[in-house]
Amino acid sequence: MRTVIFREAVRADLPAVIALLADDMLGKARDFTEVDEAYERAFADISADPRNHLVVADEDGVLVGCMQITYIPGLGRHGAERSLIEAVRVRSDRRGQGLGREMMRWAIDQARRRGCALVQLTTDKTRADAHRFYRHLGFVATHEGMKLPL
Repeated sequence: MRTVIFREAVRADLPAVIALLADDMLGKARDFTEVDEAYERAFADISADPRNHLVVADEDGVLVGCMQITYIPGLGRHGAERSLIEAVRVRSDRRGQGLGREMMRWAIDQARRRGCALVQLTTDKTRADAHRFYRHLGFVATHEGMKLPL
């Protein structure tokens, strides 16, 4: 019986996390598989920020998933905080087995416990399977997301 726990990533997890990011149809083109100074700096920044959490799915000591959760304070919605979930990845040999659903439910429960008014995310327009997955979890495409690469 496999046991998966969700926990805050530690520095030793960084190689496995970036491997998860790169093991993806879009990640292959924009992420690397080697830990370099940029990844080290980003990990240190995330770890130092109490509103940012790099969470890993640890299955008996092996990382099988990851996601970044950022809590955003705001004046809108009567000063409500919101949870932003990004970089959700499940290891390729574990996809389709319910781990992603378990990860997202865990993240939503964390936001609820924290008192967030909503959970939001973006997903690339080419990810039709991801769109179905998020809709199945109750997410609704209420806004058109825009990005400006710099």
